[in-house]
Amino acid sequence: MFTTRPTLQGTFGMVSSTHWLASQSAMAVLEDGGNAFDAAVAAGFVLHVVEPHLNGPAGEVPVILAPAGGEVRVLCGQGVAPAAATAGHYRGLGLDLVPGTGPLAAAVPGAFDAWMLLLRDHGTKSLPDVLKYAIGYAQDGHPPVERVGETVETVRELFETEWTSSAEVYLPGGRAPRPGELFRNPALAATWRRLLAETEGAHGRQERIDAAREVWRSGFIAEALVRQARTPTLDSSGERHTGVLTATDLASWSASYETPVTYDWNGWTVCKAGPWSQGPVLLQQLALLPPELPRYGSADYVHLLVEGCKLAMADREAWYGDAADVPLDALLSDEYNAARRALVGDRASHALRPGSPGGRTPRISAHARAVAAGEPGYDALGLPGTGEPTVSKSPLSPVPGEPDVARDGTTRGDTCHLDVVDRWGNMVAATPSGGWLQSNPVVPELGFPLGTRLQMTWLEDGLPGTLTPGRRPRTTLTPSLALRDGVPVMAFGTPGGDQQDQWQTHFFLAVALRPKVRGGFDLQGAVDAPNWHNDSFPGSFHPRGMRPGSVTVESRTDPRVVAELRRRGHDVLVGEAWSEGRLCAVARDPRTGVLSAAANPRGMQGYAVGR
Repeated sequence: MFTTRPTLQGTFGMVSSTHWLASQSAMAVLEDGGNAFDAAVAAGFVLHVVEPHLNGPAGEVPVILAPAGGEVRVLCGQGVAPAAATAGHYRGLGLDLVPGTGPLAAAVPGAFDAWMLLLRDHGTKSLPDVLKYAIGYAQDGHPPVERVGETVETVRELFETEWTSSAEVYLPGGRAPRPGELFRNPALAATWRRLLAETEGAHGRQERIDAAREVWRSGFIAEALVRQARTPTLDSSGERHTGVLTATDLASWSASYETPVTYDWNGWTVCKAGPWSQGPVLLQQLALLPPELPRYGSADYVHLLVEGCKLAMADREAWYGDAADVPLDALLSDEYNAARRALVGDRASHALRPGSPGGRTPRISAHARAVAAGEPGYDALGLPGTGEPTVSKSPLSPVPGEPDVARDGTTRGDTCHLDVVDRWGNMVAATPSGGWLQSNPVVPELGFPLGTRLQMTWLEDGLPGTLTPGRRPRTTLTPSLALRDGVPVMAFGTPGGDQQDQWQTHFFLAVALRPKVRGGFDLQGAVDAPNWHNDSFPGSFHPRGMRPGSVTVESRTDPRVVAELRRRGHDVLVGEAWSEGRLCAVARDPRTGVLSAAANPRGMQGYAVGR
């Protein structure tokens, strides 16, 4: 079968990420004797440099790791709401939603500490060993991808008039970064060099990593982050606000390990982060599948997956969050999903239909109910296609710098992803995001901005996702790891916000249902296969709209499938041919030790490497 690229195979190591420089940096670490976890950390810091419109050091990252011969674990790099971030405080500022930009939306930064824990506990390399690639690209420059400059141009006026520290980094001499020209971030390079200098006296590899964590939490980096959070900043509400992040918030939080949530399907065990992420949505989509599936790629197949996704996403809206107990066992139970499956009919549903696991009454925010009902005055997602909103609105937008997506439904950049497997069988999947250049002004002393993940919380009391001090926002970040017969065999994931567990479900089923190639999984064929998403649920990003009954498909989709979906009542938008998904994947055959990798051709920057 024709694919855009081959599924790579080898025995030494495999990397797949959303940027070729991150992939190759990770491979360099493997070549230098490092393991998959060393490589992932190096790649993560490179992504901060080369995809600054998609992630940054003050963002967040969930990681799923499978040490060779050990237990699969989730490393939570999602920070919590600061102690003063109460729903009442935000309502007192006249807000109905947490702004999509600015310091009020900043959770405690989580990415840096998570990468440090991964390196300390599972890596073998020193801190300078893994940071040198990011420092080099930040100091000496790299040729940026087109999207970096395009994103900067959309916020040029905001940077020049309001967020002037961002202009100093991203509009040097008044010019946005351009492909083919070297772009530098010397302030970021200086931050990491100072971090290394201040920790040089630590005795031992692990001690130095812990010293770096302390510098982040209570040293010069923490001081600069708090100073920036307390600076009045124009945000997407159209007003200037100061944030609530304090030194105590930073000093008292650290990344942590958790047991993954799992679901068994047809001989596979899929591992995800818990319901502080949207990860269990993928598992519930599998639980909703009937014993016999329609032909892969048929209209019946797409209809079944779209309608099942709507039910799982409605349950996400009603039950997921870190501010209440989540009845996850019931949500993934066979009995519950058999009853939910019976709701899938021949016609497309345009309703938001959460279930009642264990007889409990679902709680939906007033805003979500309003957008689901299409009430006047609420944004019904007039610009189709949600996703991690990292491309800012056009100059015609009434809210400078407010994120947006393309009018054709495509997601033009959003988050990052990376997967690594090494010759020893260590495997890791990570989805770094947040702290992107258009989220907050660059912290002048550091070269990167705060994040905005609190925009995923609600300001209505009593919901699982209510903004609550010390609790995590219900994120969309959701890496995946799959086992066969109890052995890790595949790590995968994608950027894409609310689309992530839609595209990953379609990818996983394509791997599971389609013929193998070269004796292994057809990873590249599954990545390349025409993909789709729906927006029939409240989006996770400001302004939290939805499009009931929507389905966005790639134009490579069989026209007969499109026609049949429309006949069934789906509001089908046909997007560009290569517009849905940015998947990465690596795999390992435990019988032979053969490693595989594939990466998404969409956007022309994701690459897999290996040997």
